[in-house]
Amino acid sequence: MRLLVILVLLLSAGCSSRILTVSSTSTEVRSTASSVDTLNALYVLIEPYRDSMNDQMGEVIANADQDFTVRRRPSGNLNNWVADAVLANQIRNKRLSEPVFCLLNNGGIRSAIPKGIVTIGDIYKVMPFDNEVVWVRLPLKALKDIHSYILEKGGEPIANALVTKDSLIMNGLLERHTHFLVITSDYLLNGGDNMTFFRQAVEKTPTGMLIRDVLIEEARSQGVLIADTTNRMRFQE
Repeated sequence: MRLLVILVLLLSAGCSSRILTVSSTSTEVRSTASSVDTLNALYVLIEPYRDSMNDQMGEVIANADQDFTVRRRPSGNLNNWVADAVLANQIRNKRLSEPVFCLLNNGGIRSAIPKGIVTIGDIYKVMPFDNEVVWVRLPLKALKDIHSYILEKGGEPIANALVTKDSLIMNGLLERHTHFLVITSDYLLNGGDNMTFFRQAVEKTPTGMLIRDVLIEEARSQGVLIADTTNRMRFQE
């Protein structure tokens, strides 16, 4: 069903499957015709679901009082909102004995949220991947590796922490702490984007919740998306 949702979004966005451009070689013509046949087959496949999926994707869940833009590096209001929403959802009503922050990746945020109404379809465009939220417990020494990684990348979405040229500063970290918690995605936990520091994990806790579903839930809860333009990547200051 999730695949059908993605197909509806893609095909409803204006993909033209019925235009055949004749190229100068028969090989290119056959290749193009094959692509058209494939797309036409997809249209036939999703047709019974199109109306219901469009209704679902068009459901208004919140409002945005400003544009939430995709700013890959080093930081931006959409990066901050996604990380904050995941963190807030996951720590709500929890009593934690160790500090926690959320770390995601810029590449996972695929689309902006324009000013105005926010629909379920908008969140699917922001986060089209079926990535699961996971909790990871790491030894304190891993902080240096995470810090070095973020410096090398030039920034990543992060919540409840900030990155300076010298260190990663996590809220709530005390001298008595020997470990800390990171809320992230299963993709990154398993080495996606070369986040190899997660190999140091001493405990991994899957939640069974998709990041996209968490974002939808938090958008509903907020009503008006909470905009935070704070630069959390301060290594360039």
